[in-house]
Order: sequence, then structure tokens, then C-alpha cells
Amino acid sequence: MSKITVGIVDTTFARVDMGRMAINEIENTTSNVNLIRYTVPGMKDLPVACKILFDQHECEMCLALGMPGPDDKDKVCAHEASQGIIMCQLMTGKHIIECFVHEDEAKTPDELIKVCDNRAREHAQNVLKLLFEKDWLNKNAGMGLRQGYPDVGPIKS
Repeated sequence: MSKITVGIVDTTFARVDMGRMAINEIENTTSNVNLIRYTVPGMKDLPVACKILFDQHECEMCLALGMPGPDDKDKVCAHEASQGIIMCQLMTGKHIIECFVHEDEAKTPDELIKVCDNRAREHAQNVLKLLFEKDWLNKNAGMGLRQGYPDVGPIKS
């Protein structure tokens, strides 16, 4: 089987190296993927970086990692980046798994690092599931699975 190329796109704005965490997770899980890392300055640069990886490096999928700050302007930038990511997916017909961790999601730096590590790794696993294990996703639809925090499970009647 030939290797599938996956783009890992992250930013220098983030305060945690989630790109490294995602790469580590994928490399420790499979050897069937070629990874290309593309680091950009800020979150609004993520969509074009993904588009470049699709167009120039024939990536099958991208994982876009970002860390919005706690201020209102940071949340607006995260929303704009998300809109660009969605537009890029529609333009290319390819998935971009968005993995954002907001700086105000945790009370302490150690807790924030744990959230980043868990979310980056679980979204890296989501990339692999979309590529190689779509049946797993179908079987787990509606199960309340979360990235970054414990799963909440399904609502039962």
C-alpha cells in the first residue's frame, strides 16, 4: 500500500507545540502516512497553508492546529480562521480537521498543556480514522466523544 500524505499545519502564535504532539501521535500509530508540517505565523494563515499543501504537495487531508488567545479579538480571529478552513474544504473537497484550543479553556498552564496534548493527539487519531477506519466513526456516531476532555457519552432516554 502506498503512503498517504497528510499535512500538519500549526502556528507560531500558539503557546504550545501541538503540531509536534500530533506528529508524534501519528508516527507512533502508523507508518502508512507521510507527514508534511507547515508552520505559519497566525491562525488566519491556516486555510491558505492547507490549500498550498493540497495543491503543491498532494496532501489527502490536513490537520490545522491553533491556539486562540483569551481576548475577544482572538475569538474573532479564530472564527475567521474557521470560516477560511471551511471554505478551503469546500474548494478542495478534502477534509481539514480543525483542532483549536482556546487559552481560556483551562485555569492553569499545566491543565492547558494537558488539554492541548489530548486534543492534538485525539484529532490526529481522527485523521487516521477518516483515512483508514471510517467504520469506527460510523459505529461511534452519537456517542458524545470529546477531544481535550473526557467523553460525555450519549444521552439515554
